[in-house]
Amino acid sequence: MPKSIKVFGNSGSPYTQKILSLLRYRNIPYTVSWGDVIHNLSLLNIEPPKPVLLPTIVFEDDNGEIICKTDTTPIIRYLEEMYKEKSVIPPSPSLIFLNYLLEDFADEWTTKYMFHYRWHFKEDAENAKKMLVLQHKLNIDDNSMDEFGDHIAERQINRLWVVGSNNETAELIDSSYKKYLSILENHLKNSPFMFGQRPSSSDFALYGQLTQLVGFDPTPRNIAYKKSPRTIAWVNTMADLSGLHNMGGIGEFFGFENKDKVTEIDYFNENTSGWNEVDKIPDSLKEMFNEIGRVYIPCLVENAKAHVNGNDVWETKIGDSLWKQKTFPYQVKCLNWIKEEFSKLSDTDQDIVLKYLAGTGCELILN
Repeated sequence: MPKSIKVFGNSGSPYTQKILSLLRYRNIPYTVSWGDVIHNLSLLNIEPPKPVLLPTIVFEDDNGEIICKTDTTPIIRYLEEMYKEKSVIPPSPSLIFLNYLLEDFADEWTTKYMFHYRWHFKEDAENAKKMLVLQHKLNIDDNSMDEFGDHIAERQINRLWVVGSNNETAELIDSSYKKYLSILENHLKNSPFMFGQRPSSSDFALYGQLTQLVGFDPTPRNIAYKKSPRTIAWVNTMADLSGLHNMGGIGEFFGFENKDKVTEIDYFNENTSGWNEVDKIPDSLKEMFNEIGRVYIPCLVENAKAHVNGNDVWETKIGDSLWKQKTFPYQVKCLNWIKEEFSKLSDTDQDIVLKYLAGTGCELILN
């Protein structure tokens, strides 16, 4: 068991918000340092990891050894090994895979919404370049704020191609975001979380990106308030689920009866209750996997082909729209990791997953 957990991140980072919300839900003690990660680590004489990503998590084990980790998906699995209470990984292998696929979609596709809206539109870019500087140093003078803000904006705008945000893809990103909000609005009518009455790692991944989309950037925030009030309320509540536990917690607000102030879900002592079986997942969530198969899977496939062929840029058709972006080596790894997770399943569980995903387009990378 580690002696402490230190989080180094930025409030404008969706991945930082993903981890902080998860730590609060799991009641795992932590401290957080905002601002420049390398500088803050140096104050503690800690060698920064390579590469430095947001967030960077520092663990200290029982022997006093310092362990730095980045990349939220493996960090969450690392935490699962150390802390057993209030797990965010479903118990059944088929659900584990579906949760992994949805978490990957949240981290790698919905971040395209965030990055696009933040830096493609002038109003949002003006907002972001000021806020990101102020979140590093609140009492910075105006001239320096403008100077550093312009530097950040220039760097990020030049990276829009990396995530596929350009004039050719802007309409598809916008329509996919609105579709995504409609799916969430419908699903949250049926279930408080993605896979049942308790949050999974994919819930926190979706939440992380949404903190920026509905709470930081003006354009997607305005769209969300019009399209999906349930998503807004869900994000506000997901911020702190520390009180969601078997002695009542948030109780009836989350959709389950709370007779005698005690819920039927034992979040602390076991990980079997509160999850839907695959055949009991509401149809509303199937729509999310349809969207994953429609937009994200084709991009993963074409990106991997371009990487193998040594192409710097690739394009593909998504519906009637053209998607074009630079080849992204990390998402080649994402595709391989999805396949690896699927390969870990027994033949029976693979059949369950393939049956559930049939017709969504997601199954195309699993056969």
